[in-house]
Amino acid sequence: MAMSAGPGGGVFSLLLRCFLRAEQNLLRALGVQPLHPALAPVSCPLKELDDDASNNVPSFLDSIFWMAAPKSRRTIEVNRCRRRNPNKLIKVKNNIDTCPACGHLKLKHILCGYCYEKVRHETHLIRREIEAVEGGPFKAPTVETVILYEGEKPHPEDEGKRIIERKRKRPSWFSY
Repeated sequence: MAMSAGPGGGVFSLLLRCFLRAEQNLLRALGVQPLHPALAPVSCPLKELDDDASNNVPSFLDSIFWMAAPKSRRTIEVNRCRRRNPNKLIKVKNNIDTCPACGHLKLKHILCGYCYEKVRHETHLIRREIEAVEGGPFKAPTVETVILYEGEKPHPEDEGKRIIERKRKRPSWFSY
């Protein structure tokens, strides 16, 4: 509904809006529904392609893009039916089992979160010990690392590998 704003363009567009509003009020008073769709303004800058762009005075309607808007509000029943649709509800899980190592609940095909936290903590301690022995993360040799816990001796196949010794008992989940 962008109007050209020539010498009388601003007054003309004002009168046009007033007459349209009066027509809508009259139709509403008579009980006749307007035939055109409801419109809602959305801010979107549009440029008009006029030859006479220098004479145009910008109007606030030039930057509005008109879109369709709902005629009536959705009822609470309709909203609740849409939100509580059985397809949107949380599905019941049948694949929950107890962890054989710690007894916490976990999904059957996923590592137990409690056990994973223990593994992550032990790995963090091993990395800190490696960093302390070698003086930094970028000075590590390019050989395989063997972790030996308290009371363990290296196997013959561990010859030439980097050996890190831990002063604690080997965890049950950490096999050698």
